[in-house]
Amino acid sequence: MDGLLYFDNNATTPLDPQVLDAMMPYFTMHFANASSMTHRAGRHAAAAVDKAREQVAALIGASPREITFTSGATEAVNMALKGVFEHYQAKGRHFITCLTEHKAVLDTFAYLQRKGAEVTYLPVSTAGSLDLAELEAAIRKDTILIALMYANNETGVIHPVQQIADIANKYDVLFFCDATQAVGKVPVYVGDGYPDLLCLSAHKCYGPKGVGALYTKRRNKRIQTGALLHGGGQENKLRAGTLNVPGIVGLGEAAAIAQRQLATEAPRLGTLRDTLETGLMALDASFVNGRGAPRLPHVSNITFRHLKADQVMVNVPDIAIASGSACVSGTRDPSHVLKAMGLSDADAHASIRFSLGRFNTVAEVDTAIAQLTSVIPQLRASSPIWQLYKAGQVD
Repeated sequence: MDGLLYFDNNATTPLDPQVLDAMMPYFTMHFANASSMTHRAGRHAAAAVDKAREQVAALIGASPREITFTSGATEAVNMALKGVFEHYQAKGRHFITCLTEHKAVLDTFAYLQRKGAEVTYLPVSTAGSLDLAELEAAIRKDTILIALMYANNETGVIHPVQQIADIANKYDVLFFCDATQAVGKVPVYVGDGYPDLLCLSAHKCYGPKGVGALYTKRRNKRIQTGALLHGGGQENKLRAGTLNVPGIVGLGEAAAIAQRQLATEAPRLGTLRDTLETGLMALDASFVNGRGAPRLPHVSNITFRHLKADQVMVNVPDIAIASGSACVSGTRDPSHVLKAMGLSDADAHASIRFSLGRFNTVAEVDTAIAQLTSVIPQLRASSPIWQLYKAGQVD
């Protein structure tokens, strides 16, 4: 991708070369099945899986036995939510989540509602923040789980995870946290009082696609998530199927690299994001979504009013940016996240997500600012609605 400025790291991050190096032997020399414990080659593969489990656990402060490898965060979401619904029906069928959750969570809840679950969808403020009093008021005697993400994939807005966990513990309700966009970017720890279940994905933190993990707390509450796949009894009978050893090794190495770089990388990305926002806010009728809330250091969602995001992206072909979540990028509907924050359809369609990453530089950010601050005024100059805006005839 020579010449491409890649600012779509929330969709997927590039594979770190160190991760690829760690994975390669398990495609070639050490190709054995990790369940083949009767011979040395299988035991070598199993040892690599064990090491990766330790590396992932160390990144989030968990025990290795609390980590179940999956094909990614979407599978982990399904495993957690469907498993809790299946195993906790004696207590209740009520769940609490939020309107701005990822589609993997919202679509799974839609499925569970068809199976008899009841779901409360909490609103957010114009900054994308939750009202914790509303969360607490929504809890019922038959509430079995709260599902709230660590940080939003479109805006980067961070939820107060510790306070949510405190509320869940107060009412003896399980707490599932989709931390896919946060793990490896900011410190995420699952110590006492933190989520009972948490998911992550390798390709969001410079690992390979097709592998992720579900953390399941075992010290305080034994949570038996329902197996989606039945067959060989792998992963403590929670997830059958031959283990993706190269992918798991890659996730482990990505976790280890992230842990080493966390203290320096988050501030660096925060500086790049602030530089980007300062440069683009020089454009008239533009604003940052979620700016009044705590946010991930590398994410910026900006509305350029009276334009279509698609127009902008077509005219900056050397910049990889997004108009929303990658999982719904093929739809024409406005972002459900931005709509929940009170944006009009027009403003939601005029919004662009920038998500910076490990390999972005100051020079790239400066180039992006220069291109966008040139292209956007040109596009607006030929827009009839922009002329009405300048004349004060539309907001």
